[in-house]
Amino acid sequence: MSRHDLRQQLATLDLSSPEELVHRGRMLALLEVPDCFQRSCFPGHFTGSALVVSADGSRALLHHHRFLDKWLQFGGHCDGDEDVLRVAQREAAEESGIAGLIVPSRRPFDLDIHAIPANPKRGEPAHEHYDLRWMLIAPENAAPVLSDESHELRWFSPEETLALPIDGGLRRLVEKWQALLARRRKHG
Repeated sequence: MSRHDLRQQLATLDLSSPEELVHRGRMLALLEVPDCFQRSCFPGHFTGSALVVSADGSRALLHHHRFLDKWLQFGGHCDGDEDVLRVAQREAAEESGIAGLIVPSRRPFDLDIHAIPANPKRGEPAHEHYDLRWMLIAPENAAPVLSDESHELRWFSPEETLALPIDGGLRRLVEKWQALLARRRKHG
């Protein structure tokens, strides 16, 4: 997926929340910045992430992020790669230890812009992540493996996830997943 393809995709996404409409506008503006896919682009740059759900869709795998010290979906920096879905897939596989994650849709599932604190060890100022988020499905009997980026990995139901002290962006992502599950149960 190229920058042009991403612009087209963002412009045509059917968004369900006012926050995402604002995020889309800011993301489209950021696409005009030549180095927007580099982590050195400040005050913000693109990232890709994924909510990894179990094969039956009933649980999501989250990790307790070492640096940010909170439960999150998997994701990370593009490091120059304009194919943000590929970034989300790579980061989810690396951070979860699960190979063969399934992509049910090439269209982002959620858009979010969130603040990242300064990281003195890396010489990075406080900045924002312009995060495109997908849902990825773990194969049957997937066995996660802890990476250096996490304190812990754990499967959660939507209700368990919503009971955690999570930010508004992850809450919206989980509520979308919960709505998908409810539609699936209703329609068999």
